Amino acid sequence: MQSADERFAQTGLVLPPAPKPLGVYKPYLIDGKYLYVSGHGPVQENGQLIIGRVGDTVSMEDGKLAARQVGLTILATLKANIGSLDKIKRVIKVLGMVNCTTDFEKHPYIINGCSELFAQVWGEENGIGVRSAVGMGSLPDNIPVEIEALFELH
Repeated sequence: MQSADERFAQTGLVLPPAPKPLGVYKPYLIDGKYLYVSGHGPVQENGQLIIGRVGDTVSMEDGKLAARQVGLTILATLKANIGSLDKIKRVIKVLGMVNCTTDFEKHPYIINGCSELFAQVWGEENGIGVRSAVGMGSLPDNIPVEIEALFELH
């Protein structure tokens, strides 16, 4: 059976730099066997954010890719702070927020970009948790997607 780190390596994807907090908060917090991750945005390999609004300047497909990039940013925070994705037992909850036009209705499709990544890394049994996907009138720095997550540790 492959480890989460091995499964991630097989994706061929590259982690961006783990972001530093730009406000008064912690990027993650461990409470007993649970690891909470603050809302993350789509940080690219060069450290820059993806920006734009889904349904306006960002297409559905690009929005889904932005959500996958947020997932990669969350993975970068995990690796930088706990050392290995193998320390995560399972995904418990994902909250995905989509910066979109008022008529946009496909929020779950966008957040699938992150959820599919987590399923690849931890497998379908442990990589898919409960989830909410909602639309927002705006997000910080005009990012298209922000995601926070809750994990269970081994």
